[in-house]
Amino acid sequence: MTDTKTQFPQLFLRLALSVTMLSAVADRFGWWSPENSSWGNMKSFEEYTRSLTSFLPEALSTFSAYAATSLEIVFPLMLLVGFKTRIAAYGSSILLLIFAVSMTIALGSKAPLNYSVWVGSAAALLLAVQQQYSFSIDQLTKK
Repeated sequence: MTDTKTQFPQLFLRLALSVTMLSAVADRFGWWSPENSSWGNMKSFEEYTRSLTSFLPEALSTFSAYAATSLEIVFPLMLLVGFKTRIAAYGSSILLLIFAVSMTIALGSKAPLNYSVWVGSAAALLLAVQQQYSFSIDQLTKK
């Protein structure tokens, strides 16, 4: 039986995490207007990633920018449809935690707070530990 008190808050959390992460990807692809953009293109995001990962060789830093972007597409799409939700939520939490720690080390404690990266990581972790996922492919395929 599904707990109806948590169905819609859980769905809202899945949608909020998904849209937030996909918005960051849209920014990297230049889909937001310049006045609403943090990076505006992938090259600028690569440079930003380089500032967060200055301890890595440049090629590995560039790879991490593309790997993060790929994961920021895959995990939110999985969350949106509720496919392997637990895996996507744990993955999102870890990815956001890596961002938060990197931002804190490279830019100071205020930067990840301004973008609520810690909150996003914690929210994804909370989603990951749920017993079931309403309005999801996971629920439909559950036996």
